[in-house]
Amino acid sequence: MPVGPHAPRSTRRSRAARPAPPLGSLTQSVHREGASCGGCGSERVTQLSMSLTDGTPVRFVSCHVCEERTWTSSQGELSVDSVLERTRKR
Repeated sequence: MPVGPHAPRSTRRSRAARPAPPLGSLTQSVHREGASCGGCGSERVTQLSMSLTDGTPVRFVSCHVCEERTWTSSQGELSVDSVLERTRKR
């Protein structure tokens, strides 16, 4: 039986038991987790958790006010060049 991203859902590892936010949560402030822009301090941000191509889990934050974008991993903030390097397919 295949394992990985193409495996049937029943064989994939389950995510932490945290309820998924409802659809539309990116636009509803009540569902935001207190994220703010590191540049201007605005709370008008979009925040996404994702994994880069190399498997690095990151938090992406994009500010609607000053348009700053940041990617943060467990080691700290990543530069745009580092993110691009980690997303290249080998």
